[in-house]
Amino acid sequence: MMRDIEPVFYQRVVRLIKNIPKGKVATYGQIAEYAGNRRAAREVSYILHSSSEKENLPWQRVINSKGRISMKPGRGYELQKQLLQDEGVVFDEEDRVDFDKFLWQP
Repeated sequence: MMRDIEPVFYQRVVRLIKNIPKGKVATYGQIAEYAGNRRAAREVSYILHSSSEKENLPWQRVINSKGRISMKPGRGYELQKQLLQDEGVVFDEEDRVDFDKFLWQP
């Protein structure tokens, strides 16, 4: 069970994710750090999972620190990749995103 998430942290995470521009990505850890708790990447994942629809979040723009989509094939992976590609994000032959080109720097 996920521990309670501080309302201030929650609001910061939501605001940060909403600010990721089209064609850019951020990592779970990066969002957590900018929101004030660099060790809360799992909480960022939880917020995305539980609140993307309610908060109208561009959830597809958050990926893992290896530059990869965390969702498994058949469980959202293909949709996330397609949404990112539609925004101009390019994946290499190992399905990674080049952070030098596509990582959001607020």
